[in-house]
Amino acid sequence: QVQLVESGGGLVQPGGSLRLSCAASGFTFSAFMMDWYRQAPGMGRELVASITSAGDSTNYADSVKGRFTISRDNAKNTVYLQMNSLKPGDTAMYYCKARFLASWGQGTQVTVSS
Repeated sequence: QVQLVESGGGLVQPGGSLRLSCAASGFTFSAFMMDWYRQAPGMGRELVASITSAGDSTNYADSVKGRFTISRDNAKNTVYLQMNSLKPGDTAMYYCKARFLASWGQGTQVTVSS
């Protein structure tokens, strides 16, 4: 079955960086567009970044444009989210998801605080 395992979250000071990873299995990873979402406490889930199956095109929410970079390694069935210049407003649980598949991973917590 589809499995998505996010990792790399943690506590970071404002202005810091983190790199999230999402290891995928149970489906043909290279055939699917991949998304990163986040959900802050008391808020809905927000689409943060997307990448095409070949990795040749990306899209970002306005709130993270210029600070976050999504990438993927189809040989490793892994999608990444490099997050720079982090702000307290980026604090959330971060999830990856394959476009058009229903499964979610357990998420990884990112907390930006001094």
